[in-house]
Amino acid sequence: MGVFVFLPLVLPLTAWPIARLAEQHLHPRTATRLLTGVAAVMAACSTLCLALVMVVGTAQLPGNPLPDGWSDPEVRAAVPYDEVAGKAAIPALFAVLVVCGRTWWRHVRVRRRAHRALAGLRDTEVAVLPDGAPYAYALPGGGRRDRVVVTTGLLECLEPAERRALFAHERAHLSARHHRFLLAVRLAAQANPFLRPLRTAVSYTTERWADEDAAQTVGSRRTVARAIGKAALVSRAPAATPAGLAGLAAAGPVPRRVAALLGPAPAVRTWPSLFTAVGVAAWGAATGAVVSAMSSANSAVTMVLILHAATPL
Repeated sequence: MGVFVFLPLVLPLTAWPIARLAEQHLHPRTATRLLTGVAAVMAACSTLCLALVMVVGTAQLPGNPLPDGWSDPEVRAAVPYDEVAGKAAIPALFAVLVVCGRTWWRHVRVRRRAHRALAGLRDTEVAVLPDGAPYAYALPGGGRRDRVVVTTGLLECLEPAERRALFAHERAHLSARHHRFLLAVRLAAQANPFLRPLRTAVSYTTERWADEDAAQTVGSRRTVARAIGKAALVSRAPAATPAGLAGLAAAGPVPRRVAALLGPAPAVRTWPSLFTAVGVAAWGAATGAVVSAMSSANSAVTMVLILHAATPL
């Protein structure tokens, strides 16, 4: 196993360049899928390697329930610096599991609370809340109807064409299941702090993705830009929007989104050319994800073989 067990813990650093370049040079849909996939793979691999290192650290603790053979020198030698790294991995893995579990539970609780708040309204695709605070968000169903939630305070600030842009934007969030991408990168960033730049980038690219889909639906990029700008200017109570749910002006920076809509539509490419900066960064991140997966798989197989040989029949 050797040093390869530690590589997935630091390989997320290879994704930092694409986190910065993807939102500028890739189509938002391509950028979202690429960054989310890389983040999910790297987070899973780093968590697995933490668990593998923890096995050695746990086997050294007195009174542990593991077989005695797991604390033999041959097993400890499978991971370098096991006395330090093995024991440090125990609280680190525990923290990862607690934080990710708490994030998942908060996500479920926010969605349930949002659905309960709409219980008294008609079961329609668009739920209009009689609230003077201007905000809107997309509420995924999760077994129920997907709904677009908007307040009267925001609708009063928008022209009819801008309202159509608002609804198209929120429907784009729901049809593309953006909440899944956002939750995946949020959990990945909790599992490995080196993946936080990817979480920030995906928060932006999902909004840009919905912006572009809304522009195609209403047929005017300028109208969508105007709706986003107005929503951002009048949104005085961002806390009213449930945390973790996508909204018209929930993620930013808004000026960059408006500027992108006022410019030409992004080119739709499945993969950037290698002879560009963004292409090099994309291939670097993809290579880092592949190496991370190979390193964690190699470490897992090696650990299983060692522990099988060390466990008395």
